[in-house]
Amino acid sequence: MSTRRQAITLYRNLLRESEKLPSYNFRMYAVRKIRDTFRANKMINDFKEIDRQVANAKESLELIRRQVIIGHLYTTDKLVIEQKKTLRPSDD
Repeated sequence: MSTRRQAITLYRNLLRESEKLPSYNFRMYAVRKIRDTFRANKMINDFKEIDRQVANAKESLELIRRQVIIGHLYTTDKLVIEQKKTLRPSDD
């Protein structure tokens, strides 16, 4: 598999797994951190550095997967920002 395809697949897997985090704050932090890290490393041309970053991303993916499992063991109420607002006729 090419390095580019591998990086894109890893990026998508990281985002998918981070969306499964039950805590809103952790979820938003993980998504923001993943996007910022991949954007910052977009212009790296050194293959050793690319391999190092891919290895770090794979470790992060495993960490997120473990954290999702732990997060589902200890659930809490959703934050106000996560709750969907429903419109009632009197809200017009």
